[in-house]
Order: sequence, then C-alpha cells, then structure tokens
Amino acid sequence: MDLQKKTFVKHDHVENLNETQPPQGSDLPIWKQKELRKLYLMFLFLFLGSTTLGYDASLLNGLQTMNSWQAFFDQPTGSRLGIFGAMPGFGGLFALLFAPYIADGLGRKRGTAIGCIIVVFGSLLQSFPRTGSESKRDAMYLCGRFIMGIGSNISNGTCPLLITEIAHPRHRGKVTTVYNTLWYVGSILAAWVCFGTLQHQIGNIQWVLPTAFQCLMPGVQLLAIWFVPESPRWLISKDRCEEAREILIKYHGNNDPNDEFVRWEFSEIANTLRLENESSGSGWLDMVRTKGNRKRCALIIATANFSQCSGNGLSYINGGLTIWCWLVSLGASFLVDRAGRRVLFLFAGVGMLISFIIWTACSAVYAKTESTASGTAVIAMIFLFYGVAGAAWPGLTVSYTIEILPYNIRAKGLTLCFFFTALSGVFNQWVNPLGLESLHWRFYFVYIAVLVLECLIIFYFFPETKGPTLEEIAVIFDGEQSAAGIAQAKAFEKVIAHRDTKQDA
Repeated sequence: MDLQKKTFVKHDHVENLNETQPPQGSDLPIWKQKELRKLYLMFLFLFLGSTTLGYDASLLNGLQTMNSWQAFFDQPTGSRLGIFGAMPGFGGLFALLFAPYIADGLGRKRGTAIGCIIVVFGSLLQSFPRTGSESKRDAMYLCGRFIMGIGSNISNGTCPLLITEIAHPRHRGKVTTVYNTLWYVGSILAAWVCFGTLQHQIGNIQWVLPTAFQCLMPGVQLLAIWFVPESPRWLISKDRCEEAREILIKYHGNNDPNDEFVRWEFSEIANTLRLENESSGSGWLDMVRTKGNRKRCALIIATANFSQCSGNGLSYINGGLTIWCWLVSLGASFLVDRAGRRVLFLFAGVGMLISFIIWTACSAVYAKTESTASGTAVIAMIFLFYGVAGAAWPGLTVSYTIEILPYNIRAKGLTLCFFFTALSGVFNQWVNPLGLESLHWRFYFVYIAVLVLECLIIFYFFPETKGPTLEEIAVIFDGEQSAAGIAQAKAFEKVIAHRDTKQDA
C-alpha cells in the first residue's frame, strides 16, 4: 500500500477506488483557520502533562543541594535517599493497572482532570510533611510522592491520546510528537526554581516553595481542560455521534456542516470503530490475539526500551545538556511529517552508534592518558550523542506508539509503552552503575552491540506511518480486509454518493 499517495483498498462494489483521492480538507494555513487555531492554542495546556512529569523527575536533584532540605530530613543517604527518588516511579507503575480503564471509561478529558487533581494533592502532601520522628516525616513525604506518581501517569495516559485523536490528520504527527519533548521544559524549570530559592536562606521555605510549585502546572491544566473538546473517537465509541460530528465540523471543517473532508473523516472513524467492536474486543488478551497486534506490541516494547537503554543512561544530564536536548527534539518534531518516522528513527540510531563508538574510544584514551584533549572529546561526543538521540526518542516514543494502535487497544498499548519505559529506567539505575564499576569504559561495548541491534530492528521491522489517518494506519498491520480497510471503503462510497448527488442537483 502506497502511504504517500494514500491509495485505497479496491472492493468489488466500488469501482476505480484506487484512482480517486479522498477529500483532503482545507489547504489554508493554520493561522487562517480560526477554530483550528483556537484548538491548537488549547493544546498548550495539554502539553503541561509532560512538563509536570519532567519537573518532578528533576526536582529531587535540586532539593538535595539545599541545606534546609538536608537538615529537615536528617541528611538522607543510601537506600533511604534512593526510595525518595524511586517512589513516584512506584506510584506510576501502580497507576498503570487502571489508567487505561479511566481513559476508555471516563474519557480523555475526565481522565486528564483526575490525574491533575491527584498530582496537586500529592504535591501538597510533599510540601507540608509532618514534623517529629524520622519515620513520621518520611511516611507523609513518601506518601505524597507516591500519590503524585499515580496522578502523573494517569494524566500522561490520557493527554497524548486526546491530542492525537482530536488533532487534524495533517498536523497529528507534529503536535503529538511535540508533547513528550516538553518533558525537558519541566526539567529545566525545576532546575531554575531550585536555583532561585537556593540563593536565599529562608528556612524550610527554601525547599517547600519549589516542591509546592509542582501544583501550578497541573492546577492550570485542570482549569483549562474543560475548555478543550473531548476526543471525537471516544464520543463515537460511547454512541454520542452527533457531539463528535459537531466537534469535527467546528475544528476540522471550519464550521461548515457540508465540508466534504469532515463527512469522509466522520464516516471513516465511525465505521472503523463499529467494525472493530464487531470483530475484536478491547481486553488485554486482544493485544496479542492477532498477528497485527502482536507486531504492534513488539514495536512498542522495542521503542520503549530503545528510548531508555541505548547508552543514554550512562551520563547524567546537566542544565546545558537538557536545554540542548530539548531544542533538538523540538526541532525534530516539526520534521516528522516531512522526513518520516522511519528516517528519524534511523538517523537517531545510526547517529547514536557512530557518536557512541567515538565516545568509547575517547574514554579509553582518557582512562590511559588522562589527556585534556580526549576528555574534551568525550564531552563533545556526549552532546552529539544526546543531540542525535533527540531527533527521535523523546517525541516519537509516545506519538509512534499511539498512532500504530487501533482505538480499541490504544489506551492499553500506551500503558504497555509506559510500563517498559519504567522497567528500562530501573535497568539504568541499577545495572549501569554496577557495569561501570566493574568494567569501567569497557562496559560501553555492551551498548555498542545494543545500538547495532537497534539499527537493524528499525530498518527491517519499523513501518513508516507518515501520511495516513489513524484509521488508515491500521491497514498496514491488519491488511486490506481488516475493519479499518473495509471502513475506509465504506467511507469513500459515501463521499462518491454525496458527490454524485451534488452533480445531479
């Protein structure tokens, strides 16, 4: 199937289907489409879900530099300090048990709101822990961090779904890819807020203020989410078709109820969801029931692991490197529809392999000679390595996962991605230090082998998803006679019938 030309499945009852193009929608730029422009401005508030996650991930590093925080918690070290850092991750893993049911049952908007409320509550518990014995202080602080981890993963399990499912097909790839790159903004913000309070000796307020600041982003998001429209796909799945149609008309059809593109889009979505419900379920076993779904799961697991375990856990990211990573990943997110997903994945994989080999060689030279030149080269290769990695992994990890999944298992598939991302993070935290301690720079050869394998898997198994709508992508995995393929043909039949009616009139 030619993805660029958007050719379509030929059925006996539709003649010359492959020779005719479906409606393409308005070719006006975004700034000339009032309602679409308003929609994408509202997306800025949805992006705060990723920013919140990045803020918390970097907050504890900043707090450890503060004498007031160290004094309040009696200089935590070892396993006690480790549990402080790991607790949001445990909360996030716990949330994965029910996050997809919230997204599918209550909706993308309500799921995001629930996540925001939980994050605010957890942040407040962290900010005002009980005084007294060490156990009492730790219990409330850890409870707050655990709860905040739950809320963050609920919000991040719904926000990108809502963005993907309501964005115009022309811009879906860009806006969804931008979402996860804003993790870096939260990390940068945490560093600067901690730096600002670090300059002032104001008692416990020094660390309480940046901790309580966590409430701001989910608080703003909670207020703004009610102005964002619900996912038309979720509404259709709940038999609220007219609401979905009105949303598509408003934001994708410039308020024109006769817009041919919206007629096509609504029909394709509605038919696909109906046929999916008739032919398959939405449980966890359905993720491995068909060959197409098994391939999807394999790609999701590979994407999650590659995003975390490609050598990027061997170096701590400082402020300058974080800003560099964000700028590169943000720039790359605007190339996903021009260059394509596969090209960016391969560029990142090959670029990481080459820079990592040089990084390893320079580290070997530095270990033997301690020369300034080799040390400088290592730093340069670290920046280059993270730069090329930023071309794919920060943004595409989430956006590629979402778009290769059909609606009935989309929320669960995103949960699978987060689960393996978390496991990969645990690997980085526990295995890498042991490997570096035992083998020093020789441990890097493990990741050279991993990167070679990564490039081969991307080249041979990762399909391109540039161009098609979410429903059309399913045909790549499930074949032309799948629910998506049949729905695609039915939608086109309606467009042809509507065109013929207009011509007869």
